[in-house]
Amino acid sequence: MLKVGLTGGIASGKSVVGEMFAALGAHIIQADEISRQLMEPGEEVYREVVRHFGSGILNPDGSVNRSRLAENAFGTSAGITETKPARVQELNQIVHPAVIRRQQEWMEQVAQRDPRAVAIVEAALILEAGMAESLDRLVVVTCSAEQRVERWATRLKVDKEAARHEVARRMAAQLPEEEKIEAADYVIDNSGTLRETRRQVEEVYAALKKDAES
Repeated sequence: MLKVGLTGGIASGKSVVGEMFAALGAHIIQADEISRQLMEPGEEVYREVVRHFGSGILNPDGSVNRSRLAENAFGTSAGITETKPARVQELNQIVHPAVIRRQQEWMEQVAQRDPRAVAIVEAALILEAGMAESLDRLVVVTCSAEQRVERWATRLKVDKEAARHEVARRMAAQLPEEEKIEAADYVIDNSGTLRETRRQVEEVYAALKKDAES
């Protein structure tokens, strides 16, 4: 089985590319979805996050309000004058080890079912979390800075200035895109049409599948 990391900066289109890989036959898991599961009430990660960041991050039903948690983790939000220090590393130290363990368990299960599989972990912080060392290949998705802003604005239904602030704030917690590209085995440019992106994904998947079967 070939273990593959799929990463890229915020709003680069990792999930879209991941869906394309899945349509071609790859097994794929999203770190963000694992994180959501681990932050459900009753989970150990949930308890630790609440202990560190306080009950102010919770909704009335006790679930984690991810927007409030992000505000605490990444610092000041757009439109807020009060300056809050970023605590993203503190959050990552709680969440990342548990996410990585869950990913490894998933990969072991995939390998048992399909020894020649291409198993892909989609995560924004593969390099930052030190996950790349346990993977066989790394695929990085890129797009232009302005496209990130436009996509974030569309996704969150906010104006472009608020989107620009939030994208910059979150990108500051990640490695520069140039470093991710340098570490990549394959780079997919998602700045064009979906058809152009799909063509690149097909080419990369063919190479990954060949490696997995050999």
